[in-house]
Amino acid sequence: MAEDEKVLADLVASGLRSEAMAVDVAYDGLTAHERLAVHDYDVVVLDRDLPGMHGDDICGELARSASRTKVLMLTAAGSLDDRVDGLELGADDYLTKPFEYPELVARVRALARRAAPVLPPVLSAKGVELDAARRRVTRDGRRIELTPKEFAVLEVLLRAQGTVVSSEQLLRQAWDEFADPFTNAVRVAMSKLRSKLGEPPVIETVPGAGYRI
Repeated sequence: MAEDEKVLADLVASGLRSEAMAVDVAYDGLTAHERLAVHDYDVVVLDRDLPGMHGDDICGELARSASRTKVLMLTAAGSLDDRVDGLELGADDYLTKPFEYPELVARVRALARRAAPVLPPVLSAKGVELDAARRRVTRDGRRIELTPKEFAVLEVLLRAQGTVVSSEQLLRQAWDEFADPFTNAVRVAMSKLRSKLGEPPVIETVPGAGYRI
């Protein structure tokens, strides 16, 4: 999330995190540019009129570099010419302020699906089914209620399709850049998730490597 209106940026980031998304926030263009150069984001919600480095310049650079990161421009500049100009710069979608929050979430999710490898809408393994669109998880037909963080962890593991996911990868994809790499958050979330998924165990620990389903 790159937005110089701090209150708006923090509100949107908090809301997206409640939807089981990992979110980093930059309040100026230079910080956003630096983070985009380091992190492989699925989506960036990008304000056009950023201090330090204009959002248009960031968008154009992403387009020229053939980055897989999808760009949702979020801006008060909402005329037809503004929208056309933003899309021609390389933005994948365009949303004007003021906006309805459910629409923002839906657009971010749609862009994230386009950024990720093509996978079925319902992820499943070992009797566990995760429907990301409906935020629904079942095991052998039994509904399982998960917190947003537990849902995010399970989604990352299922999307890995049997490959091992390290704790560091989980921190990056299910938490955010401020997560302490020495925290036990992954271990705690994994313990709670395993308990809710029940027996026989679904999540395997691979010593020295991480976790997999």
